Amino acid sequence: MIFTQPNFIIIGTQKGGTTSLYNYLIQHPQIVPSSQKEIHFFDFQYQKGIDWYEAQFASKNSTEFLTGEASPYYIFHPLVPERIKQHYPHIKIIVLLRNPVDRAISHYYHEVRCKIETLCLKEAFAAELTRLTGETEKIISNPDYYSFNHQRYTYLSRGIYIEQLQNWRKYFPIEQFLILESESFYKNPESTVNQTFAFLGLPYYQLSQYCKYNVGNYPVANEHIYQYLTNYFEPYNQHLTAYLGREFIWTSTKKSFC
Repeated sequence: MIFTQPNFIIIGTQKGGTTSLYNYLIQHPQIVPSSQKEIHFFDFQYQKGIDWYEAQFASKNSTEFLTGEASPYYIFHPLVPERIKQHYPHIKIIVLLRNPVDRAISHYYHEVRCKIETLCLKEAFAAELTRLTGETEKIISNPDYYSFNHQRYTYLSRGIYIEQLQNWRKYFPIEQFLILESESFYKNPESTVNQTFAFLGLPYYQLSQYCKYNVGNYPVANEHIYQYLTNYFEPYNQHLTAYLGREFIWTSTKKSFC
């Protein structure tokens, strides 16, 4: 076994199915898993150095085998694209985009389960702007700065996919991205997984089963919350559609993969 460079990174989105997709991918006989799914090197542990990072990937000494990781905060962290570009300019980047309405609600209840969020749903969404004021600027100005609020309280901000993808596209061409719809993945995981294998240059592989990972249950939000979120994200979603030249079928289920 030798330490090697990653061939792919799943960069997000959080609560979009990244854990399931990663666990399906590493079942392919030509993919070797990293030391853990979320290494968080390019956001939280960059000071440890690239040698430490590459030591997380123990691969067989053959070009037939691929390896990679999945850290869903990468898509949102403002410094990550440039850092990855510096070290791996040709890496393949996988993105799962979930209906931002469902994603925001799922994210909120995740923080509640973690005993981090104490505000009610409506108050938490209303408090986001105040909680985030100046945080992105601090991260950019001080690479060693860790923002708890930026990681934890970004229910709405993380659903503005157009801004995040535009930041990534400053550093990588569209050909290096595979952008997937989470809802299609949940509905037909086999098709999405083999689409991903093809993107990575690997042959078709049939898994024995497609178990869901990190599934949780959360209460159904009221209609006013759904309407508020739908209205909030609509202009960003329209911009995303125009930017990518594709439409996402984001009809909220009000109770979906958490």
